[in-house]
This record gives sequence, C-alpha cells and structure tokens, in this order.
Amino acid sequence: MPPRKSSLSCSYGFTNLRESHVGGYQVCQKWLKDRRGRQLSREDIAHYQKIVNAIGETIRLMGEVDEAIESAGGWPMK
Repeated sequence: MPPRKSSLSCSYGFTNLRESHVGGYQVCQKWLKDRRGRQLSREDIAHYQKIVNAIGETIRLMGEVDEAIESAGGWPMK
C-alpha cells in the first residue's frame, strides 16, 4: 500500500498562524520546511499540534493583555 499523503494546516480558529513570528521566525512554516520531503511520524504530528496550540494560546492571551491595557487607559498604564 502506498503511503498516504496529507497536508498539515497551520491555522488556529480564525487566526492564521503562518504569519505568526516568534524570534523572527514563522514557526509553523519553518518547522514544516525543515521536514520537507520526509514522512512525518505520529510523534512529529503530535509535536506539531502542540506547537500550533501553544502559538494559538499565546495569541489569545496577547489579546487579553491588549484588552486589559486598553481598559486601563492605554499604555503606559497609570
């Protein structure tokens, strides 16, 4: 039986994680690019899912921080 091909999405809800940068890197794209041409193991896929979830949660928390700053009168907070 030939190996199945699939594509991994780099999205979390309505937020496109492909555009998310951490330390100057587009994390999802770099992770996938570094593994181009090889078959991903179940462990690889589970690790990728953790990366996507961590970035998604970080984006969500950043939104909460931004809202808190705005409701406190903006930056710098008084």
